[in-house]
Amino acid sequence: MLTRFVLLVLGCWLIPQSLLGQELSFPTAEWKTVAADEIGWDAKKLDEAIEFAFERRTTSLVILHGGRILAERHESLENPERRYRGTFKGENDLGHVKEDVASVQKSIVSFLTGVAIEKGLLKLEDRVDKHLGVGWSKARPQAEANIKIRHLLTMTSGLNPRLQAIAPAGKRWQYNSTVYGRTLRCLEKASGMSANELTSAWLLDRIGMKDSKWQPRVKLAASTDANDMGFVTTARDLARFGLLIQARGEWGGESILGEKAYLTQALNSSQELNPAYGFLWWLNGKESLLRQGKTLEGPMIKSAPDDLVAALGALGRKCYVVPSQNLVVTRLGDLSESNGQESFNDGFWRRLMLAIPKTR
Repeated sequence: MLTRFVLLVLGCWLIPQSLLGQELSFPTAEWKTVAADEIGWDAKKLDEAIEFAFERRTTSLVILHGGRILAERHESLENPERRYRGTFKGENDLGHVKEDVASVQKSIVSFLTGVAIEKGLLKLEDRVDKHLGVGWSKARPQAEANIKIRHLLTMTSGLNPRLQAIAPAGKRWQYNSTVYGRTLRCLEKASGMSANELTSAWLLDRIGMKDSKWQPRVKLAASTDANDMGFVTTARDLARFGLLIQARGEWGGESILGEKAYLTQALNSSQELNPAYGFLWWLNGKESLLRQGKTLEGPMIKSAPDDLVAALGALGRKCYVVPSQNLVVTRLGDLSESNGQESFNDGFWRRLMLAIPKTR
């Protein structure tokens, strides 16, 4: 297991930017495109993967190869579910949908945390109460004092969604959006800027994500697991972010995040309790994973490459990054699967991998 982990890191997530820069195209206002036959792909099989995605209530799908658009499609939904209607935020000037991408936002915040660390505004080992003040949780003072920024990023705070302590920090993995949301508040306190101000200055403006922003959500009194702010974006903007991750924090010769050691930690197993989780990123290629309180046999997506990392959100919002295949894929839309159906992840990647030329 350790040998496989080391090979994965060295092979996929520590590639020198000098090598990546020869392959990647970084879009400005316009995107470059590439045809499937130019790179040896099976165009018919690629179309079958795209059709599968849109049979599953997709609104936008973007596939990048080397930073160039290999395929994209955008459609409006007929009779969307109520939950989707609450996340639909209009269209941009191209007619592409803008959606609150739910927990995909977590991986955005992971990146922003790396920038804050690089700027010296906070550290992984900072106590959360250093930034939010004593009493930010409902845990007893000593339990709260042991919770660090690292624990927020790795889902190991030991708190439940009501911010009550149920385990010592670092001793239990529990997916917890309520606790995660304090990470963004720490960034605001540490920087002295609002979420939109810091995200624009550190990310959006620098790579051209012009259709993205944080937007307040309608508060649901019955919900204890919802964040107050939703990250609204398009599939193309989200693809820019995925490309930035593939390029190890570089964008067209400019360093957006120079703290490469942080990125390496973020995109690899962050703790032993759930090896398929980094710093607010889901990781493929691991022998097991925790989902919905259950330990499952890995990898997370059996049909996908082992080095895939993903930002995943409710209703099947996706940002997949696969360095070994030079790919970024983003998907927006309504609920992508129902009970009894093949999972979207496995179904889509099984079809997409059939389109990719086999290496000798």
